[in-house]
Amino acid sequence: MARISDKVLTVRVPDIEMEMLDRYCAQTKRTKTDVIRELIRGLPIKDK
Repeated sequence: MARISDKVLTVRVPDIEMEMLDRYCAQTKRTKTDVIRELIRGLPIKDK
């Protein structure tokens, strides 16, 4: 369910990378959104 604060992100990727994401999602039974959110949350962010 989308929340009012949710944003939409559109990303262009090469076919091979999309195939990799599709395979990973199928193997883990997760959505692309779930996988990408996890990757974003794992980004190392330094405090200023």
